[in-house]
Formats: sequence, structure tokens, C-alpha cells
Amino acid sequence: MSVKNPSAELPVRVLVVEDDEGIAWPLRRGLSRSGYEVELVATAAAALSAARADLVLLDLGLPDMDGIEVCRRLRASGDAAVIVVTARGEEGDRVAALDEGADDYLVKPFGLAELQARIRAVLRRVRPAGPTVYVAGPVVLDPRARKVAVRGQEVALTPKEFDILECLIADAGRAVSRHELLTRVWDEHWYGPGRVLDVHMAALRRKLAVEGLIETVYGHGFRLRPDASAATGSGD
Repeated sequence: MSVKNPSAELPVRVLVVEDDEGIAWPLRRGLSRSGYEVELVATAAAALSAARADLVLLDLGLPDMDGIEVCRRLRASGDAAVIVVTARGEEGDRVAALDEGADDYLVKPFGLAELQARIRAVLRRVRPAGPTVYVAGPVVLDPRARKVAVRGQEVALTPKEFDILECLIADAGRAVSRHELLTRVWDEHWYGPGRVLDVHMAALRRKLAVEGLIETVYGHGFRLRPDASAATGSGD
């Protein structure tokens, strides 16, 4: 089944700009199997002259031009979303890429599942698909209105609690790592205590009061069960 472009109901076109074939081809294979249309290029020149894409996965270490400059030119010449995927994890590189218009920044090595989650999140932001509403058991989340209801009753969440729940419910059934949640709900530069996620998670579970909705995946992170019980419970 193809991954659809919300604006045109066509498969999402992904341009992978990566000169390391050991990374580029597995990316192409994994993304193609998930329904994306994938084109591979190995140079900045090829990237800048490639057919129009919905999203670009951009390595910074290209042989003919620095990836930061490529990011700037891509942003100036089109509206494709850009996710930087690179081994360069220094703060200066992150800041420069984001300042030049990158929509997200992912440091190698990374898992395909996390990359796909980042792609979905970026596409939701830059190409809204309309009135998507997520449902898991008795929980209904409306991203556009930023409202959550449980058994038909609206539940007041803080912005961070809402963002955590949206990350989990949008990929219901998948174990989302603590690092991914901290990165997506806070930002790439969060240097505060990891305990802040546990505090917000405990509050979120308490407010939703749906037994078994959010499971702890020990040593990894959290998973939201799409078939969670409608019974009242603490969830902790």
C-alpha cells in the first residue's frame, strides 16, 4: 500500500541525498517497502537538479558541496520538506541546518522505524492532511483542535502532555523510545533531566485514566495500545 501525499492523494516522493551506498540503498529498500517513491542521488548537483520531491533526506557530508548550503538552496528553490540525516551531531551543525530551513535533524546511526516516524511527523506539519482524528479505545485526539476526549468527555492536558499523547497515538502499537519522545516533544537540544518525561507521562496517564492505554517498554520507552480497555484505571 502506498504512502499518500495528503495534498494530492499520490505516493509521497522522497529524495535521498547520500553518497554512502551502504546507507543509501538500505534506506531506499526500507522506504520503498513502506510505500514511498524513492529516488537516490549522491551529489549536491544531482540533488539540486532532481525531479521535484515531497521530502528530502539530506546528508551533510557530500563530495561536491556542504550539505548546509544544499539545504539553503533547496529551501530557496522549492517547498520540499527537508530532514537532515548525518553523522555530524555537533550543536553548531544542528543550529545551522535548522536555521537554513531544515524541518528536522537526525544523527546517524538511527533506526528505520524512527526515521519513518520523523517523516510522518514532518509531513503532518508541512502538508496537513485535513481533519485527521486519532482514536484508541475510548480516547479521541483531534490534532487540529488540540483537544482530547475520553468516553466523550474532554480532558484538559498541558501542551507537553498533548504532544506526548499525539506522538504515541499517531504510531499506536509501536514502541517509541524515550530519546525520540524527548526530541520530538521538547527539541533536539534538550539537555534537562530525562525524569521530566516520566513526570509528564505519569500526569498524562492519571488524567486519561484508561487502564493499559500507555505501556512502559522497559529499557526503551513507551507504547500506546490501540485496543486499550475502556475501563477506568490509573494506567500507572
